[in-house]
Amino acid sequence: MYVAIAEGDMHEDHSWKLNFDGASNAVGNGVGAVLISPNGYHYPFTCKLDFDCTNNMAEYEACIIGIRAAIDHEIKVLEVYGDSALVIYQLKSEWETRDPKLISYRKLILELIEEFDDITFHYLPRDENQMANALATLASMIKATENDKRTLRRLASDYVLDGEVLYKKRKDQVLLRCVDVVEAKKILEEVHDGVCGTHANGFTMARQIMRFGYYWSTMQGDCINYAKKCHKCQIYGDKIHVPPSPLYVMTSPWPFSMWGMDVIGPISPKASNGHRFIFMVIDYFTKWVEAASYANVTKSAVSKFLKKKIVCRYGMPERIVTDNALNLNNSAIEKVCSWFNIKHHNSSPYRPKMNGAIEAANKNIKKIVGKMAETYKDWHEKLPFALYAYRTSVRTSTGATPFSLVYGMEAVLPIEVEITSLRVLSELKLDEAEWIQYRYDQLNLIEEKRLKAIRNGQMYQRRMMRAYNKKFRPKVFHEGDLVLKKILPMQKYFRGKWMPNWEGPYVVKKAFSRGALILAEMDGKSLPNPINSDSIKRYFT
Repeated sequence: MYVAIAEGDMHEDHSWKLNFDGASNAVGNGVGAVLISPNGYHYPFTCKLDFDCTNNMAEYEACIIGIRAAIDHEIKVLEVYGDSALVIYQLKSEWETRDPKLISYRKLILELIEEFDDITFHYLPRDENQMANALATLASMIKATENDKRTLRRLASDYVLDGEVLYKKRKDQVLLRCVDVVEAKKILEEVHDGVCGTHANGFTMARQIMRFGYYWSTMQGDCINYAKKCHKCQIYGDKIHVPPSPLYVMTSPWPFSMWGMDVIGPISPKASNGHRFIFMVIDYFTKWVEAASYANVTKSAVSKFLKKKIVCRYGMPERIVTDNALNLNNSAIEKVCSWFNIKHHNSSPYRPKMNGAIEAANKNIKKIVGKMAETYKDWHEKLPFALYAYRTSVRTSTGATPFSLVYGMEAVLPIEVEITSLRVLSELKLDEAEWIQYRYDQLNLIEEKRLKAIRNGQMYQRRMMRAYNKKFRPKVFHEGDLVLKKILPMQKYFRGKWMPNWEGPYVVKKAFSRGALILAEMDGKSLPNPINSDSIKRYFT
């Protein structure tokens, strides 16, 4: 036991006060008590408990040691204060004592209070019982070794105590005022988002606070956590371009079984016939492209195109993939899909890589048409030739031309007729029967060519996956997580130039296997469309 006695008369006519507290933790068990004289003198008592006990038992032990100390000093009037509601109200007989371990403690205290003329028990919040709490915590600690003492002295050498104010001494001998938890919170709020706050990141905040002359031991970690949880910093945070999941590829098993659809435009200036849009489709297997120009790509135009230029020419596809535009998602399109038993899939909003084949074809067709156009208004006349050029060019992903994968032979180019090529000359020498047999042979071998294109496509996709997956950083979300959603360009936001990059928070309602998520607002209302994980980020509170 350790007892510190301040100078002064222990015998006073007025009431004394006793503050007690017990501590039981993984390090050990200890008790602390403080007797306070009517003149304001403090007499602290600490004791380490060498037996296992619960926290309530430690509280009773602290109360007993304090009362016995008061009895030893012949104190007759005592006010007892503790932050354990259970102990205080059991001693006041307001709560029933049911734990067998505590019954004997209560009985002993009731015997000890017979020594007093007047004794009362009062509950005190923990924040107002800090001294006894600190004594109990210190008493519960294990005995420091010589090495621990040297370490503590070395750490204490960096601090200076001036009256009641503690200062931290920097390496350049500048003193920083040490602040408590309440003051630290106020400093964080003022420096980060106060009147002159810059919403700086955690590391910058910590350096700013030190420049202002303040310090506490967990300053940098507290700054990082505060900045990370700031709502404004989160919604105005930079967009994330690092992929959160590996690349998953889509494959088409055979020609014309899966088509991708998209619209190029509006194109300015208009074509001479008033057209402003190009509607394009691409077969995922052969990379064959069909396209037509329109003044407006209406749902009627799309449904007619789907029936006349896809179904009637190449047969009924198994599925089509489009974005979320209204002219590609409406009752007319759904009617056509239902009629021909076609599955209609949508890509995630503003996620072009979801339908990458048609996006790549759009890019290439725009380049070809742009280079062919002469007056910038005749592009609609050049579109068929651009399609012909695209179909007769070798595609990297298949290692063959779309024309050869569809017809089993290469197309004859205009230059081969103007300057006769060996292929044209050899075919001219064939009579009709021989030419027909030659075409039969080509068609019989087309399956081998298509199987080779499949192998080339698989190897190409593998290369793309390896390159893409080198950059991705896993980001997994679970049901109930709070997230922010990227604000898409199509959304109207009234803050104009000061528009944030993210909105929310939202709650993850359902998480699927390949990064797709269904989000809900905080009131439980689900968003209409699923969203990919690369368009959201975690929200910290």
